Amino acid sequence: MQANVGDILLVHGNVVGQADRKAVIVEVRGPDGAPYVVRFGDGHTQFVYPGPDAVVLPGEPSG
Repeated sequence: MQANVGDILLVHGNVVGQADRKAVIVEVRGPDGAPYVVRFGDGHTQFVYPGPDAVVLPGEPSG
């Protein structure tokens, strides 16, 4: 899964009633594009190696 800084990581809830989670990718650590450091809407950051329930969406263009 390839991603760039500024893209959105969307992790789908895998339990009925569990909401999807969105985070902004702030750092790409691997040569293949993963794992990532992401920042969630509440401000906390987390190191993530996305699984099959995750999708990368293009971020807003800067400039």
